Amino acid sequence: MQPASSDPCVRVRGAREHNLRGVDVAIERDALVAFTGVSGSGKSSLAFGTLYAEAQRRYLESVAPYARRLLHQVSAPAVDEITGLPPAVALEQRRSVPSSRSSVGTVTTLSNSLRMLMSRAGDYPPGAGRLDSDAFSPNTAAGACPRCHGLGEVHEVTEESLVPDPSLSIRDGAIASWPGAWQGKNLRDVLDALGHDIDRPWRDLPQEQRDWILFTDEQPVVTVHPVREAPRIQRPYQGTYSSARRLVLHAYADSKSEAARRRAAGHLISRVCPVCGGRRLRPEALAVTFAGRTIAELAALPLADLADALRPHTGGEGPAAVLTRDLTARIEVLTELGLGYLSTARPSPSLSAGELQRLRLATQLRSGLFGVVYVLDEPSAGLHPADTESLMSVLERLKAAGNSVFLIEHDMEVVRHADWLVDVGPGAGEHGGLVLHSGPVEGLRAVPASVTRPYLFGEIRPPRREPREPAGVLRLREVTRHNLRGLDADVPLGVFTAVTGVSGSGKSTLVDVLGERAVEAGEHVGAGIERVVRVDQRPIGRTPRSNLATYTGLFDAVRKLFAGTAEARARGYGPSRFSFNVPGGRCDHCQGEGHISVELLFLPTTYAVCDVCHGARYNPATLEITYRGVNVAGVLDMTVDEAASFLADVRPAARSLETLREVGLGYLRLGQPATELSGGEAQRIKLASELQRARRGHTLYLLDEPTTGLHPADSALLTRQLHALVDGGATVVVVEHDMDMVASADHVLDLGPGGGDEGGRVVASGTPAEVASSLAGRTAPYLRARLG
Repeated sequence: MQPASSDPCVRVRGAREHNLRGVDVAIERDALVAFTGVSGSGKSSLAFGTLYAEAQRRYLESVAPYARRLLHQVSAPAVDEITGLPPAVALEQRRSVPSSRSSVGTVTTLSNSLRMLMSRAGDYPPGAGRLDSDAFSPNTAAGACPRCHGLGEVHEVTEESLVPDPSLSIRDGAIASWPGAWQGKNLRDVLDALGHDIDRPWRDLPQEQRDWILFTDEQPVVTVHPVREAPRIQRPYQGTYSSARRLVLHAYADSKSEAARRRAAGHLISRVCPVCGGRRLRPEALAVTFAGRTIAELAALPLADLADALRPHTGGEGPAAVLTRDLTARIEVLTELGLGYLSTARPSPSLSAGELQRLRLATQLRSGLFGVVYVLDEPSAGLHPADTESLMSVLERLKAAGNSVFLIEHDMEVVRHADWLVDVGPGAGEHGGLVLHSGPVEGLRAVPASVTRPYLFGEIRPPRREPREPAGVLRLREVTRHNLRGLDADVPLGVFTAVTGVSGSGKSTLVDVLGERAVEAGEHVGAGIERVVRVDQRPIGRTPRSNLATYTGLFDAVRKLFAGTAEARARGYGPSRFSFNVPGGRCDHCQGEGHISVELLFLPTTYAVCDVCHGARYNPATLEITYRGVNVAGVLDMTVDEAASFLADVRPAARSLETLREVGLGYLRLGQPATELSGGEAQRIKLASELQRARRGHTLYLLDEPTTGLHPADSALLTRQLHALVDGGATVVVVEHDMDMVASADHVLDLGPGGGDEGGRVVASGTPAEVASSLAGRTAPYLRARLG
């Protein structure tokens, strides 16, 4: 073999990560390389699990010895050898939810430059001293408004939000915000001991008492003599009273439980901060302007408009010119990636995974790195076909700067532009894990086993279907929200509708409003809507403890199955013994997670396999119980396809498994942590859970880009499932960029023509053929190409 320095390829020998079957492959370096294959084929295991993981491991081995001691648990990928591998940067579609203080400006670091611009070149009021750049940040003590702490809004409680039904007494639950179970009973008993009438209707209590109970800052301690509840005898105890307001605000700010925070939020009234007017900053910072605008006003502009506002100041050599030139150059890359409609103040949690990834991609383009491998996870996700060409231009520039660009990709238009193609398959899970082709794109024509080949070379086109007749219509009138301003739209019922348009055109907002109006309309609408189901891409859990087996409920059936074995009955093991979420049967070292989190400064949290149970989640005694020769950890390690055979005669589990297969998730392991699932996979798990329901007619299903993360073959399978829902009497509305799915719809609503302020209008509507023949909007030519 040639020395790595002169060899133009990254060479992998014996890759066995996840379902890879001893893969040997050579991948061209300094090229744009696309990794393709059906969902679960092993392409992510090769690109991220092997190549990026090994590059990361080599980097971590180079850090200081004290840090290496923390890293002994970070396992190396299962591979014999990798040569010619440069340092790597991963741009994944992160599953974690960013902080509410994170924004487009902080992700791209544009906020830093804007703050520096205001500090160095802003127009200050007469006599005002120059402010440090920190004074222009709502995330610092120097800059944050003292009333709202830089959040822009204040959360308050009112008597109405805490006591929605004043006809109830305290004993009957008038104070709805109180915690349940013992804590609520304790508060009731403490009030009783303090002399308050807990059996009188709330509205009949004196206002002074009501205000004290709900809002006092006092925390009196009193001896409580609880009523005896046979057979338990409760002794007197010292009880402390906390007001309803104190408890709600504490739960909202400090609770580790997402459910508790959500419950507390239901009793809060949010309003714009009365001090800063929602601008989040101190008055002295808001008194400084640049180009006639405060930093809050500049941050609220769409990026494209912000660049226009800064461009007149880019001439010359002063601080203003240097900083505005840098800002406009960086913004141009973002607008090129179709993100010009975003503002720097836009909160990160409101962004899609694709938008976040493209923001980081644009930031990398300006970083000046060369000689590295960028590993990207579906960079085209969430992109309208019209924006894909700009994406390709940015990726080409990363390559031209002396880097290798490895991307997992399902968009065949992007794949056709690649220099090199690695196709993995042929199927998913145990039916995948082989490299079918590694070489120039055209070479895949000669690989008949490839599922990608017919889609890449246009041999398969979407099936033509006659549009269904609507069973009614839901009329939206004068919709004003975000960039929708006075929009009117008619959404037909009992059919499949695709909502299309470029990023930021208002598609998701329209569907949000549709869901709300449909709930209000209920039975008054033509065909009648009994339920509205929003199937979104939010994670099914935030830790490795959550997985598809627990989310779908099929694990309940599995636990009962193991508890019913002769050996489990003899030992007195009930179903809870086989839960990894409660003490008893689980591994005490990792608390049933199977992983230990390794926290490192400056690096993301890494989950390493537990060195006691080795990922099994359970203690040895629990693992001794078997069903048909397999223990409970073995079942969790099965793929959906494997489990469907193993549990075919266990009806509750079999139904769940079959619906998971129907939406193309047969390759996922039952115990696969939620943190490893993509947004598209999470959405399809939710859809499968919904498909399990026995009765589904007259339901409105709202889906946001359901084909995200799907190979065209998997998209075709999902499309058939969604049409089956419509055939059963449901209404399906999808936000979608995949023109194959759009072409199969009964009705299309095309929004645009652009994003942000240039969008928010219905530019075309009707059958796919009618929208394809329209001269308005940017969807028509791409839909025309698919309909042929």
